[in-house]
Amino acid sequence: MDKRVKDYFSKFPTEIQIKLKKLRQTIIDSAPDAEETMSYGVPAFKHNGNLVCYAAFKKHIGFYPEPSGIEKFKKELSSYETAKGTVIFPLEEPIPYDLIKKIIKFRVKENQKKT
Repeated sequence: MDKRVKDYFSKFPTEIQIKLKKLRQTIIDSAPDAEETMSYGVPAFKHNGNLVCYAAFKKHIGFYPEPSGIEKFKKELSSYETAKGTVIFPLEEPIPYDLIKKIIKFRVKENQKKT
């Protein structure tokens, strides 16, 4: 784990850290060649460009798969608050890790087309 990501995680209570670690692992499993980094002060992964970022807040996890990731999975994300490139996963609800895997795999394919 990138030291900066580890430091970021350490700022949050244990229950949020568990969700962040599981989200991180889901991204790694879905995009094993992606490079972990920090971007705009939050954990991020790059693979032929920006792949995805995520962040923890007091009441939710923000997931940032670029606008194309939101648009492609609009129907599956309909029960979550979304914006142009953002999905909000409330902490009191289960995080849809299987859906996140699909979004990440889509984003990897999308970014591979850039090369």
